[in-house]
Amino acid sequence: MTLPSPSAIDLPAHSASDRRAASPITLSTYDLGTGPAVVFCHGFPDLALGWRHQLEPVARAGFRAIAPDQRGYGGSSAPEAVEAYSLTELTGDLVGLLDALDIERAVFVGHDWGGFVAWAMPVLHPARVLGVAGICTPYMPFPGVARHLSLVDGEVERQYVAWFQQPGVAEAAMDSKVRPILTRILRTGAPIEELVRFAIADGRLDMNPFLNPEKWPPAGLPLVPPDVLDEYCRTYERTGFRGGIGWYRNIDRNAAEHPDVGTRPLDLPCLMITAEWDPGLRPEFAAPMRALCSDLEMHHVPRVGHWVQQEAPEVVNGHLLAWLRRVAR
Repeated sequence: MTLPSPSAIDLPAHSASDRRAASPITLSTYDLGTGPAVVFCHGFPDLALGWRHQLEPVARAGFRAIAPDQRGYGGSSAPEAVEAYSLTELTGDLVGLLDALDIERAVFVGHDWGGFVAWAMPVLHPARVLGVAGICTPYMPFPGVARHLSLVDGEVERQYVAWFQQPGVAEAAMDSKVRPILTRILRTGAPIEELVRFAIADGRLDMNPFLNPEKWPPAGLPLVPPDVLDEYCRTYERTGFRGGIGWYRNIDRNAAEHPDVGTRPLDLPCLMITAEWDPGLRPEFAAPMRALCSDLEMHHVPRVGHWVQQEAPEVVNGHLLAWLRRVAR
């Protein structure tokens, strides 16, 4: 599937969330179709390209499908300051994108880290949100660094979120291993029991495939065709991983600044799609949403992994389009 080239969208100064950025923010953005706006928010280590199976079908269905490389990724701005990657800035960028495109309100669809940003939108910017769809990522607070570290008995190098907190360490190790990392990460799902067996191969839990990706046995099958993998690799070989890692370095700041995100009840249309074999964002994590979301539709996709929107696009698109036709007309 060939997408049109993305456009560089300069965020308006009054709404570009640049309180800690040294310069204005530009987002490299796919923008297809006309109609009610649907903004797709990718996660780590992904790009707007990760929504390639959704953009054209959603546009053909009568919606305006928009997917930016978010701040720190791909062709978008990547400020130096770690503080420039907090939820304040990331949600502010989405408001700025709506302003730049003259859109009053949109539906936000998020996967992985992009899901946490999408779910923060109705809490921090409710007037700009028609609805939210989470792909794998439920509406919940992001677990703090201490919680991640406790999973590996305090051994930082065995837990990637904790390891990411050390200034300069992760990018120094990862930027020379772009293809091994992406080849290991961009794979279809595998049974959880198989993934657990890989993670405790030496008798201790290892939750850091980014440090030594060559040591991890490949689970599942290659997720993307060679030309798409090449595009991912070219992009990260140019940018490195610093921008995306910056999002992780704001986890505890986000909790302190925005304690209501993930806990405040939501009174707007919500869609949640879970994946059976997602090892990190387990389907059961979405259960508390039933008490928090007054208008919630939930679907479960069996026998697929974390990249469900790429692994099972027909299933995801079917659920997403049916929901969009109900809530965004």
